[in-house]
Amino acid sequence: MEITNVTEYEAIAKEKLPKMVYDYYASGAEDQWTLKENRIAFSRILFRPRILVDVSKIDITTTVLGFNISMPIMIAPTAMQKMAHPDGEYATARAASAAGTIMVWFPIRLLQTLSSWATSSVEEVTSTGPGIRFFQLYVYKDRNVVQQLVRRAERAGFKAIALTVDTPRLGRREADIKNRFVLPPFLTLKNFEGLNLGKMDKTNDSGLASYAAGQVDQSLSWKDVKWLQTITPLPILVKGVLTAEDARLAIQAGAAGIIVSNHGARQLDYVPATIMALEEVVKAAQGRVPVFLDGGVRRGTDVFKALALGASGIFIGRPVLFSLAAEGEAGVRKVLQMLRDEFELAMALSGCRSLKEITRDRIMTEWDRPSIAPRL
Repeated sequence: MEITNVTEYEAIAKEKLPKMVYDYYASGAEDQWTLKENRIAFSRILFRPRILVDVSKIDITTTVLGFNISMPIMIAPTAMQKMAHPDGEYATARAASAAGTIMVWFPIRLLQTLSSWATSSVEEVTSTGPGIRFFQLYVYKDRNVVQQLVRRAERAGFKAIALTVDTPRLGRREADIKNRFVLPPFLTLKNFEGLNLGKMDKTNDSGLASYAAGQVDQSLSWKDVKWLQTITPLPILVKGVLTAEDARLAIQAGAAGIIVSNHGARQLDYVPATIMALEEVVKAAQGRVPVFLDGGVRRGTDVFKALALGASGIFIGRPVLFSLAAEGEAGVRKVLQMLRDEFELAMALSGCRSLKEITRDRIMTEWDRPSIAPRL
């Protein structure tokens, strides 16, 4: 079957993966309302295309924290990729590097954010080849562990820290409870090997992942964002912001950027879709730091809509996992290429020749127009 869009990979992944693994990747918290809303909300944003614009040349390059990249589409941190494919994070890293040969106009370096809960270590992923990579960090109760992870990321050449702040406790993911999710016996959380995290309860039904999550410091606060800046010169992105209030606090705390995220709808259910929360956060940031988005992006048109609402770029997560499960490295390459092609097409058909021309007036949201639904 010829794959024509990134959503088609999910059905293939569902057939290939054990149910426990597929459900772990695909499911959200509780009623999964936010999981559905992350996707559906994009459909409520419409285009206002301009016509008779010379779009024979389109430039989709951009910069993130001073680094030149080929397009505003990046790879989000996703845990335990070797459950999807034996090459796991290696394949994802190689696919991102290989994208440099596919994108014709510029030497392309796609950003990757390596999760703390990766099944390959920081050093191993770096050994796959060149690339600009960010490191996702959870703050653990033992600050020495945090310092060790940050030092390793620095030595391995990572360029920024993506600090995840929306996980003081794991959300209730009922699919994992039903499946009694455990990490497959051939996998370990490589970034924690050799670190003193205390004793693990071998009877814990959710295994090492839940154990590691239990080590996350529930007392984490804005002062810890400032503390993190004292132990590393790397810029810090705060990941998990959904409100204007927290956007302002993140900037006050010294964040170099903000990622609007609801953790793939895996934490608190009935929070807004990230695309719905984006504009509020962008307005609060007032251009002082870049704002990014993850959650629900499956089309190049979604990328366009996010940029029109003020995002500097987007991150994709599940499309990478599903394509990795379906076709390994080749699948991840295809996902990146398809989203790039769709995004460029959306720009051309909207009359935009560069990212700076993707402005707020190129879209219409549900709050910009009166409802056409009949009133009862």
